[in-house]
Amino acid sequence: MPTSPEQNPNPNKVKSSAPARKRRLSLSDIWYNKDTQALKQLVLQMRAQSASNSTTPPSESELSDIQTLTLDDQEPTRFSSALDFISVLSDKLLLNVLSKVPEKQHFSNSLVCKRWCKLSGKLIRSIKLLDWEFLESGRLSYRFPGLIDIDLVRACVKSRRNSGIVMSHRLVSVHLDSGFNDGGFVRKEGFLGKEVVDGGVKILVEGCANLRRIVLMNASEEGLSCLGEKCETLQEMELHFCDDFALKGLFGCRNLQILKLVSCIDGLYNSMVSDIGLTILAQGCKRLLKLELVGCEGSYDGIKAIGQCCQMLEELILCDHRMDGGWLSALSYCSNLKTLKLQCCKVLDSSPGLDEHLGSCSTLEELHLHQCQLRDKEGVRALFLVCGTVRELVFGDCWGLDNTIFSAASVCRSLRILSLEGCSLLTTEGLDLVVQSWKELERLKVVSCNNIKDSEITPELATLFSVLKELKWRPDSRSFLSSGLEGTGIGQKGGRSLRRK
Repeated sequence: MPTSPEQNPNPNKVKSSAPARKRRLSLSDIWYNKDTQALKQLVLQMRAQSASNSTTPPSESELSDIQTLTLDDQEPTRFSSALDFISVLSDKLLLNVLSKVPEKQHFSNSLVCKRWCKLSGKLIRSIKLLDWEFLESGRLSYRFPGLIDIDLVRACVKSRRNSGIVMSHRLVSVHLDSGFNDGGFVRKEGFLGKEVVDGGVKILVEGCANLRRIVLMNASEEGLSCLGEKCETLQEMELHFCDDFALKGLFGCRNLQILKLVSCIDGLYNSMVSDIGLTILAQGCKRLLKLELVGCEGSYDGIKAIGQCCQMLEELILCDHRMDGGWLSALSYCSNLKTLKLQCCKVLDSSPGLDEHLGSCSTLEELHLHQCQLRDKEGVRALFLVCGTVRELVFGDCWGLDNTIFSAASVCRSLRILSLEGCSLLTTEGLDLVVQSWKELERLKVVSCNNIKDSEITPELATLFSVLKELKWRPDSRSFLSSGLEGTGIGQKGGRSLRRK
């Protein structure tokens, strides 16, 4: 039906008489409407704010970019170099953003540009150095100014970087050449000299004075003294290939709480830490909470000095020790010792002496034995007499632990936790005889002890299992399979088989 010109063809579209509220332009409106002046003003404000907050002054190129900022492109894209909004952020703000990223992503972020490389380096707290020249040149402290944990051992061994031979030890892992000599895999000249190591330590502490942990090799008294003087926050140290008199440098490490001395590693290096070094150590590090001695020599006098001077010591670890006979009786001087760990020890104590001279470590709560030779009955018996107050006893892959040796542990009347793993000589009878004497036992773990059989469990032992708070029973693979396949008919005579037809 035709309409007259005076009538509105679309009566729904009626102009409003009320004035519309003017909406504030957003960044997308400025961009898509190509409002050049507004966008230039916005970017100038962001750059000015960034320059005021940043610690680094803007370069001439950045100033020229601000002055010549234009939008002459006909079809600008979101990836245009003129719209790098990340560059207008201050270092403080960008550093805060990068800190939210997972640590494994810091290396990838450092490859973006020089600025990101420098900022990402401030977020890295722990590294393992491979190239000593990187430390001597000063680039290490410049690249990673926020380091609190550094390992220098690999960089102290001279080896070809493209060597495909790696010596992996539970204490250290280094690249090696194919040659071998009477002294081991690495000759003495294959390690950096003491002067070189001390010089590198001095360069390190000048740029990274907030170190809390360091791993060193072949350092002398001078290098350790410089480390203690400059790094007042140092709390943990690991020393490889050091001798007695080098430990004098530890007098400056007043806040040292955790110390690990690695004197000897078979096939790699061999140094000597004797009673002299242990006495020097005890007098210089009186705030120690944890001490680990690997391959160290000594005797009763050295352990006694540690117990008398380091009265805050709570954990003592001896690994592959070369202690003279009688050192066990010195443990009674460790008045605050709570944990004792013996690892890879060929002999516990070759001559423990009379029982009345052994004493007792009254505060000891945990005793751990891992990969130790327990064939010496007198040494094992003396150890349990000294550690008679322990509440947790752990055996892991120990050789010679049979029923007779294990029966010596019955003197530990207050035992609450027992863990047996890899003890193939111990039988069910020997376990039952000793476990029944522990009236306070609460937790029991038996794993990979092949001579302990399910069929030999007595009713008394089964009753004890029922009242335990925690029981992990997997003495052998057959016992594990029978418990896991119970009710399926597999593994029983006349039952189903997993063999294919």
